Amino acid sequence: MIAQDTFPVEPWCVRENRLDLGILGNTESVFALSNGHIGFRGNLDEGEPHGLPGTYLNSFYEERPLPYAEAGYGYPEVGQTVVNVTDGKIVRLFVDDEPFDVRYGTLTAHERVLDLRAGTLVRTAEWTSPVGKRVRIRTTRLVSFVQRAVAAVEYVVEAVDAGARITLQSELVANEVLPEQSDDPRVAAVLRSPLVGVEHDSGRAGATLVHRTRASGLQMAAGMENHVEAPGRVDVETHDAEDWARTTVVCALAAGERVRLTKFIAYGWSGLRSQPALRDQVAGALSGARFTGFEGLLREQREYLDEFWDSADVEVEGDAEVQQAVRFALFHVLQAGARAEGRGIPGKGLTGPGYDGHTFWDTEAYVLPVLTYTAPEAVADALRWRASTVGLARQRAGVLGLRGAAFPWRTIRGEESSGYWPAGTAAFHVNADIAAAVERYRVATGSEALEVDGGLLVLVETARLWMSLGHHDAAGRWHVAGVTGPDEYTAVVNDNLFTNLAAAQNLRVAAQACQRHPDLARSLGVDLEEQASWRDAADAVHVPYDEDLRVHQQCEGFTRLPEWDFTANAKYPLLLHSPYFDLYRRQVVKQADLQMALFWFPDRFSDEDKARAVDYYERRTVRDSSLSAAIQAITAAEVGHLELAHDYVYEAATVDLRDLHHNSADGLHMASLAGTWLALVQGFGGMRDTGGQLGFRPRLPHGISRLRFSIRWRDAKVCVDVRGQEVTYTMRDHGSSVELLHDGEAVTVRAGSPVVRPLAHLEPLLPRPVQPPGREPAHRQHGLGARPPR
Repeated sequence: MIAQDTFPVEPWCVRENRLDLGILGNTESVFALSNGHIGFRGNLDEGEPHGLPGTYLNSFYEERPLPYAEAGYGYPEVGQTVVNVTDGKIVRLFVDDEPFDVRYGTLTAHERVLDLRAGTLVRTAEWTSPVGKRVRIRTTRLVSFVQRAVAAVEYVVEAVDAGARITLQSELVANEVLPEQSDDPRVAAVLRSPLVGVEHDSGRAGATLVHRTRASGLQMAAGMENHVEAPGRVDVETHDAEDWARTTVVCALAAGERVRLTKFIAYGWSGLRSQPALRDQVAGALSGARFTGFEGLLREQREYLDEFWDSADVEVEGDAEVQQAVRFALFHVLQAGARAEGRGIPGKGLTGPGYDGHTFWDTEAYVLPVLTYTAPEAVADALRWRASTVGLARQRAGVLGLRGAAFPWRTIRGEESSGYWPAGTAAFHVNADIAAAVERYRVATGSEALEVDGGLLVLVETARLWMSLGHHDAAGRWHVAGVTGPDEYTAVVNDNLFTNLAAAQNLRVAAQACQRHPDLARSLGVDLEEQASWRDAADAVHVPYDEDLRVHQQCEGFTRLPEWDFTANAKYPLLLHSPYFDLYRRQVVKQADLQMALFWFPDRFSDEDKARAVDYYERRTVRDSSLSAAIQAITAAEVGHLELAHDYVYEAATVDLRDLHHNSADGLHMASLAGTWLALVQGFGGMRDTGGQLGFRPRLPHGISRLRFSIRWRDAKVCVDVRGQEVTYTMRDHGSSVELLHDGEAVTVRAGSPVVRPLAHLEPLLPRPVQPPGREPAHRQHGLGARPPR
């Protein structure tokens, strides 16, 4: 776990005041920069030491074998793994003949600052070489939101006490040596040197390298241009080879003089375009960066983020740590999806190789809801990517003997890449999650353009999938058998409640969309009879309920399973200490599942239903997943357990800043970071858009004195300011108005006319529930409580 004082609490940045090599991998993830297309881990500029080198291009992957002890029909045979591509971040420094390496000489000062408003990583250091030459170094790194193919580094060196000969080596490096990512020798061999050189070329101060993958057939190009400002004579030369290119700059500095290197980097990749086309794309991007200049790139970056924060910022008074964490979270969620443009959003974004760079249901269930209300353009792009993979999803459904489209549990390009069949085959709720994201976008933006451009296709094909999965019993109830819900400790069950309700919603919105677009629906072969069958199934969906306990069941029969014996089995995560066989047959929950249903479908449950469900499932949920804390925060807040919700918010928010799951070195947890926004805005802010109606039911815990946030709704920006015992609703756009609900009361908010309403007091119906032994949420003030799950 990262110590609480590693990153001082500041509202608009994450600062590291001293270099701790023991957590270098973690800080590389925290300080990662991305725009959704290019991802740079926060490696030190000189490349060494490192925890894990990492430069990624969204959806640029290599294929690898998926090994099985025992194969089975329908198991995917080929996996996909994100590739560490050509590294353009590296700038090496020599002072006279001594290499700048933080492990040698004397590092007097070292600071890195991730500026959340500027979108830059700034590093400052003061170092004395082993022979006593002292220099000051300041580097500024960015990955441009505006110029999608461009990144840049400014590297400034000052001689402090005495003159020195300064040598800078600006590099492109492919096939960097990485720690082994798999114990399987076949997989390791594929990933050890995934890039094959195709072309390399250089000029006086720049170079371009072109590579292809060995198996997936993808090509990429990386290029750099270097510009130098220094007093006196400066020598510049560039050399290149298949896997590297180096521009070397040599100059002499007197005491107090500086040399400034500006490095522009550009990337392009494709599975279709030719080698010359990629090379020319990179050359064009470098020309654009050179025309803009480094100061211009900084200015563009700040303007882009100013606009984002104007719509997306969440202000939290009374809890400075959560304030910093939610802005950190929003910044990284934006980085994950801003310029993905027709590609998926991986579970780790582009911050590390965790989960092999795969996209999961996390994207539609956690990340896209945040972006829908803050940066909806990115959501449309992400969903168009899903629509572009419908053909592959149809093929997968066919393999499984089903109609419609079965979207993958985990993927990069669109093929199923999960070798774990209870999830990869049976977790069909991913399809309803994607459909829900399509509908959420329509409701929040008021635009039907996405429905026409692929959205209706997704809705129709997922509806057909559910009809082939589900069945009506003799009494007419509609069931879905043999599926895995969000809780991966209760696998291949009948009538998972979340899955059933999500499927029913999928069927309803598909039928409604077909009514809005009858001609397009007919072109997809949908007739009135098929639409009617969807509505019938949705209306008859079975909702498991235990009449004796008066609690909804996570799946049919769940409350009658044996309890988990926590006195004998409380080593977490349970999956590493207990057989899945035993987990599957008992009442123990890996992550919020029934509680996810409470959040997604609030109108299907009474207040008493919600209170009883939270009480029942809190006692059985071990949170062996980073996806859980945010949802538990929302449902705890909804039933009045505000202090418990606050602790869960802290856990979701600091999952990476504190490394609560002990794996942030592999990349950040995008779903948990997005969940921080969900927990604050939809938990304490009580925001819902059920049935297309925007509503709020705000209430604050004792530790937060004010919560202020804005969302984009239709063509307007709605600002919600919760302070003391009242809430103020404001329209941010001239001439606009919005109809909303405040605690069930219809309210019209017009531009220039804020509406103030009192907060309703909510008394919990039941006492604060307990958690399983050792699973209390991390305490927000001192990080107390048991060690959170891995």
